[in-house]
Amino acid sequence: MTVWIVVRKWLHSHLFSLSNRNLFILLFTYIALSWLLLRLSGEQALTEEVSTFIYFLMVTASTVGYGDHSPVTPLGKWVVILFVIPGGLSLFAALIGRLASGAVEYWRAGILGKRRVGVENHILLLGWNGQRTMHLIRMLQHEEAGKRPIVLCSRSDIENPLPGEIGFVKVNSYTDKQEMEKAAIDKASCIVVDNMEDDITLSAALYCTNINPTAHLLAYFKDEALSHLLSQHCPNAECIPAVGAEMLAKAAVDPGSSALHQELLASTRGMTQYSTIYPQDLEAISVDVAFDFMKRHYQATLIALDVGQGIELNPDLDREITPGAKVFYIADERIEHLNWRSITT
Repeated sequence: MTVWIVVRKWLHSHLFSLSNRNLFILLFTYIALSWLLLRLSGEQALTEEVSTFIYFLMVTASTVGYGDHSPVTPLGKWVVILFVIPGGLSLFAALIGRLASGAVEYWRAGILGKRRVGVENHILLLGWNGQRTMHLIRMLQHEEAGKRPIVLCSRSDIENPLPGEIGFVKVNSYTDKQEMEKAAIDKASCIVVDNMEDDITLSAALYCTNINPTAHLLAYFKDEALSHLLSQHCPNAECIPAVGAEMLAKAAVDPGSSALHQELLASTRGMTQYSTIYPQDLEAISVDVAFDFMKRHYQATLIALDVGQGIELNPDLDREITPGAKVFYIADERIEHLNWRSITT
């Protein structure tokens, strides 16, 4: 009696728990015993070739039953009735259930942000601010359709807000190396840091710069002092200040200014601000020539210029646009292929 209790406990803890290892052992044992029993039953045609035997076993055990292969001896038929079909059904159901469970767990891990994202050259968003972040994602999707993937990395207790559309990583800290590796910071081409707390934004931005100094780093600050602090340590970082007070003051003096600013920033409707690079291999041209060219051929308006000394709004018409300069303009849609060569030829 004591021996049976010990055996039953061992079977319950090692066999009936049906781990992946035990499932593999049972599957191998089932195949081996099926072959042996059919061989001893005189079913030579079913056991001589491995491919034929495996095919017969799968078709019979899953009860598909094509009928092209079947036992011919009485003993072989009883082996199929009493062992092959019952054992196959049990293992087939267990295997399908395990595969389905694994697929669900894998999908669920992605929803919860527990899985490493397999992307590169992506836009990484650090921080979650509810509808503001959702609006940001939608605008980026409009701008980056078919180009760079978007990955959201958040400390907030949320799930992926757009499963199937963006990648998602859940972390406890934006400076934890092991957790942040899941977001593939080192492979991101653009990193946007936007948190409710400026001190977290600062620490996350400094960490990202250390991991990926070549990425285009954007950080949103409510405190202008912290914005200047990041600019001192990371000259390449682009700090976005809070402009609420400025917009209020401007709208008070020039009514309608806030609506104009919103139109220039809203990438999903109306005239929007974009930028392009003047090719390195072309001769310099004047703003007068570029302005006329863009307006006539693309219905776009040149509004600013950056030749490496900072942005110059409303540049003079005789101002020179040198190779490699950044040209800012407003248009209904981004001009994907601006043919500058037609000016210089």
